[in-house]
Amino acid sequence: MVSIAACQRLQSAWCAALATATGGKTFSTHGATWVWLPARRELMVMFPEAVRAHAVRPALAEGTRLGASSVRVWLNAAVDGAELAELGFSPSWQPWWMAAPVSAVVGPGDDAAVLTTEVPDYSGPLRQELGVARAQPRQAWHAVTRDPAHGNISGAAYSFHPVGVAGLQGLGGIHQLEVLPGYQRRGLATALLSATARAAGAAGAVDLAVNATPQGYAFFSRRGFVLLGRGKTYALAL
Repeated sequence: MVSIAACQRLQSAWCAALATATGGKTFSTHGATWVWLPARRELMVMFPEAVRAHAVRPALAEGTRLGASSVRVWLNAAVDGAELAELGFSPSWQPWWMAAPVSAVVGPGDDAAVLTTEVPDYSGPLRQELGVARAQPRQAWHAVTRDPAHGNISGAAYSFHPVGVAGLQGLGGIHQLEVLPGYQRRGLATALLSATARAAGAAGAVDLAVNATPQGYAFFSRRGFVLLGRGKTYALAL
């Protein structure tokens, strides 16, 4: 059974992998782990056991030094984030933690979604973050779908099966699954999910986790995912 704690560790590992792939870093202050994502100019703290304003301030100073434009705090639902308000943070979107066996998610072969490590169409953060799918040892896979008439990208997704992270053996993740508005309800999200899930399963994942939006809950539920619980995030613009 996949736990919320495992989902949180997986999310932390994914963000750390993105940081490594894009020239960012992880660091600690007062026992909390922070991740700097330079491609998006975002600083994040990953699931601290408690939130205290005096412990957050040094990281905010480091974020300002690095040139961060935003700061996000990921929290377990049971952690009190009240002290963030005095620093200017506001409640942000709520992750819905969901999980499913790989065997329930992978569908028949479908060439609508193609695994790739090179996407010439990408620029900016998307281009930089694609490096996570090329990093060694291999632990991330990226899939895209394209408009058959024009060749432009219509959707994309990542899967992730971390290497050497304690407590995550057999657990993979689905991240950044998106189908552009003009291409929705054509089965592309299902194709992307299946292709990325298959890659993670081939690498050893037995179960998959996702932090869904409330809007994505219905889609993932239809694809075999069950809701484990909800978290919370706070955001600050610098």
